[in-house]
Amino acid sequence: MRIDESWTHPVLPICDITSTSKNKRVPVSTFAGNSRRNVLAPPPAACIALRPSDKLGLLHTAGVAATTLAGLAMSRLGGIRWFGGQVLLAVSLVQWFILLHECGHETLFRRGPLNTLVGRTAAFFSGIPFICWKRVHAKHHRWTGWQDLDPTTASLVPRPLSPLERSVIHISWKYWVPTFSVLYRVNNYWNVLRLRKLFGPSREWRQMRLGAIGLLSLYSITIYLVGVRGVIEMVGLAVFLALVCEDPLILSQHTHIPQHVSRGVNALPFAALEQEEFTRSLRFPAWVSKFVLFNFDAHELHHMYPFVPGYHLRRIPYDGVNEIHWWRWLTLAKRIRGEEFLFRNQNDTGIYI
Repeated sequence: MRIDESWTHPVLPICDITSTSKNKRVPVSTFAGNSRRNVLAPPPAACIALRPSDKLGLLHTAGVAATTLAGLAMSRLGGIRWFGGQVLLAVSLVQWFILLHECGHETLFRRGPLNTLVGRTAAFFSGIPFICWKRVHAKHHRWTGWQDLDPTTASLVPRPLSPLERSVIHISWKYWVPTFSVLYRVNNYWNVLRLRKLFGPSREWRQMRLGAIGLLSLYSITIYLVGVRGVIEMVGLAVFLALVCEDPLILSQHTHIPQHVSRGVNALPFAALEQEEFTRSLRFPAWVSKFVLFNFDAHELHHMYPFVPGYHLRRIPYDGVNEIHWWRWLTLAKRIRGEEFLFRNQNDTGIYI
């Protein structure tokens, strides 16, 4: 397996922008735990043996597919069994999103065609066009740490908010309305005009546009065959519950962590090991992490070693400095008003999560 050179670059100091000079970094520590960063972490070359496995990829895919089919079957029975089926289906939808993430990195399987095939299937259940996910997520990993350059965090750069925006954000965060998971999808992966600005009128953008049209066509055909009411009865509650779960899961990974804003400076990407600084992991019970989330909660390890499959991440002998118990993070995060949680960071609020 080939390791990208950026994964092996010497670790550069974490910094804040205090100069308009190009390619300049001024070291300013943002975390008290920085002394541990990259000292105990094994070098990328030490993890090269943790390769994708077609066998494990098929095992994970089969498990999620079986959960999906079981959820759909139970949802047709009505009563309490319908509710149980919706819960089971919601779990599988979250897992499809995780498989989409793995296939986008081409780490679920060793073979590229299998990653593409399962990735497109996962895209259907995740509500995200596969090619759009793959391209945008690659930019996310390249620019993690630069809030305005990372396309998935650019919308959270501090700015004045209207009273309406404040109200919507506050109510959504306080009352578990999954606004953020929906906007995350729409703004980052379905907004073809924004994607054109990010990638230009290129072949990549044309592929993303076709991918979005293709997935939208599949949804239209499904609704035509099953009917709007049928779709709502079969998956409506499950989709809502999955989005509710994904809201804190996605927002926990980088939100409310101090990041840099380029302010027009010709910024340099942070190497993978450096990105621990800007990333947070949640600590779930071991069985939840392994069998439900496929180690998706080990987000610091993922950013530090993006070539390692999720099902191997916990084999890396390192604990992220920003890892926090999921319940502690959730209770602390929910105490913060939504607009402060999203548009400020822990250095501003004094709530270190």
